[in-house]
Amino acid sequence: MLRWLRGVVLPAAACQDAEPPTRYETLFHKLDRNGDGVVDICELQEGLKSLGIPLGQDAKEKIFTTGDVNKDGKLDFEEFMKYLKDHEKQMKLAFKSLDKNNDGKIEASEIVQSLQILGLTISKQQAELILQSIDADGTMTVDWNEWRDYFLFNPVTDIEEIIRFWKHSTGIDIGDSLTVPDEFTEDEKKSGQWWRQLLAGGVAGAVSRTSTAPLDRLKVMMQVHGSKSEKMNIYGGFRQMVKEGGIRSLWRGNGTNVIKIAPETAVKFWVYEQYKKLLTEEGQKVGTFERFVSGSMAGATAQTLIYPMEVLKTRLAVGKTGQYSGMFDCAKKILKHEGMGAFYKVFSLPPHF
Repeated sequence: MLRWLRGVVLPAAACQDAEPPTRYETLFHKLDRNGDGVVDICELQEGLKSLGIPLGQDAKEKIFTTGDVNKDGKLDFEEFMKYLKDHEKQMKLAFKSLDKNNDGKIEASEIVQSLQILGLTISKQQAELILQSIDADGTMTVDWNEWRDYFLFNPVTDIEEIIRFWKHSTGIDIGDSLTVPDEFTEDEKKSGQWWRQLLAGGVAGAVSRTSTAPLDRLKVMMQVHGSKSEKMNIYGGFRQMVKEGGIRSLWRGNGTNVIKIAPETAVKFWVYEQYKKLLTEEGQKVGTFERFVSGSMAGATAQTLIYPMEVLKTRLAVGKTGQYSGMFDCAKKILKHEGMGAFYKVFSLPPHF
């Protein structure tokens, strides 16, 4: 796809700004399948598909929302030209923000560095995965032509939207390293894509926590009982747990750990949106600082509300076989013998959000 764009529609001879109308005019005529001088949404979708140029999710609607100035449901040549030139300027700014050494190409180390500035931590391997999705010539670097061609019909507008696109398209795990929860566009909220992504994340989290539950319980047991026995180690800890309660005891407390994913995610997502509204004026774009503060406060709020479930998980994990019949029995006994305050013991310590 990128080779076609560079070789036919966006020839290499016109690398930067040489005769952009000619390049875009060629593409416009390719998309105007019935030759009526305008491109409708069906022609855009079918034309790009036939040329092997994939559109991102809801991209055609976003392109028309932005580019269709007279709102007639079609793009004439002037509207088409203006949209692509304006979009190219936005992508140029994003490219320059990533090209830290100003050598005209983006390397994996520059992506890592740029994301660190925004509060994101990814590995060099993850950065290389991003580069591979854009790199057309196999050099493991991305020049301006490759960058422009790749994002030509991707309606992202700034580096933050590009990062969210990378997260969804390449599957790199950057959400957990952010204090900002996963963020969704208005179109994703309206289409229901947001809850599908949250559901997928919840299922993935449940599988992940269940897979590592024996190690998590061992960690808690060693924290609680490790000082009583200098001989407690990983092997001894597993052996002691299996001897005391059987193989199933390795997953004791995991049910609570999995159940709390849903309320924690829902609360964090909802209060994050509310904090953003409180910190910004109506119509004002939310900046990185506002997102950071909103995300931090959302994490603290969610952790405060689900902390009793964290207490239940820990009590179940360190409890002996038969001490509690389940999560509700554990909660009932704690409330009866220790009172409501027991659910927030040591809560003055910094919450892990």
